Amino acid sequence: MQTRITRILATVTFVMAVLFGLALIGTAVTHLLDDGAVCVETDFWNNASLADKVSTGEGVQESSSVTRLCQDGPSVGQRVADLGGELPWLLFSSLALLLFNRLLEAVLQQGPFTHAVSKRLSVLGWVVALGAPAAGLVVGTSQSWLVDSMSPNVGFGVEIDGPMVLILAGLAAVIVGSFMREGVRMREDLEGTI
Repeated sequence: MQTRITRILATVTFVMAVLFGLALIGTAVTHLLDDGAVCVETDFWNNASLADKVSTGEGVQESSSVTRLCQDGPSVGQRVADLGGELPWLLFSSLALLLFNRLLEAVLQQGPFTHAVSKRLSVLGWVVALGAPAAGLVVGTSQSWLVDSMSPNVGFGVEIDGPMVLILAGLAAVIVGSFMREGVRMREDLEGTI
């Protein structure tokens, strides 16, 4: 029963990783081929209204709440920054799911308490612990630069955007992987003495 559930979970994670990868490619292609406006959300003017005219760049339209800015005829840099707001999380998700799939495949082939499983769990943990803030940094900085390019009075800042609780999950996987590695080593030592 457990093997069947693990096999189903491995298949589902692989399919999801492929779907996220296709979404990544599709998003990149459609954004690069699109010649429409680039829009960005900001909370810089949360308490402003159109009565308080904000200083925006040429060709920039604000929403009535002044939290959404759209640039008609964006520059190449603005298009790239717009991509930087979406692609990092798609890439991170696809990579994490592929690594999780490899972990499940190792469990199916060799059993749960092996060196391969502990190593793959640690690799997955490090990718999640370091990849989540890296993706968040790229997304936050891209969005901040995009807002600054449309409204220079905001000021460019480095931000981290996204669920940073993933850092704790990644570190937990690294720790469990090291515990498993020690358990496997102890089991092999015990088997060698018997």
